[in-house]
Amino acid sequence: MTSEPGLRERKKQRTHTAISEAAVELFLRHGFDQVSVAQVAEAAEVSRRTLFAYFPAKEDLVVHRFADHEAELGQVVRARPAGMAPLEALRVRYLDALARRDPITGLNDLPPIVALYRMVLETPALVARMYRFQAGAERALADALRETAAVGEFAARLAAVQIVAVHWMLMLDNARLLAAGEAADERYAGAANEAEQAFALLANGVGRLGAPGVA
Repeated sequence: MTSEPGLRERKKQRTHTAISEAAVELFLRHGFDQVSVAQVAEAAEVSRRTLFAYFPAKEDLVVHRFADHEAELGQVVRARPAGMAPLEALRVRYLDALARRDPITGLNDLPPIVALYRMVLETPALVARMYRFQAGAERALADALRETAAVGEFAARLAAVQIVAVHWMLMLDNARLLAAGEAADERYAGAANEAEQAFALLANGVGRLGAPGVA
């Protein structure tokens, strides 16, 4: 017999999904700034109070789609094989995500995903909310480095800021090019090459950046 808590959780998830889908559909059709929270609630057939119980801010109606990835870098570090350095685990995971066209890499040209990229990039409030998401990813990664790689607190925070910034820049570059009309398959080789350069720079540090003979 299905438990009552299980039924409640499934109902909550259906409500969450219905609100999100109604919101994104309206935002893509009319523009994020042109749609009110009241209109989203009406389209989802819920009250404003219910909507805010699931999504505390209007921006969360969009950015929550990235929320599952907020702790992902930290999880990769925690789950890495014995003997593998954290940065190498992250490099392998990112290149695999590119090959799979994971939307979090910015390299997915399915029309609904491209439309979502474009809306986020063109809406300052959503970009600002994404930076809060970035800060959460930094905290999760720093915690994983401290707890599994014997890295001191300051070094862990410093490394996490740099690693997350690289992921963010790579994603934004890919998303902007796809939003401008480039196909994911055409972009893939360049995206993979840039990722390798980025991780090499992280691995080698920036001490020789700009020195004679260094690209």
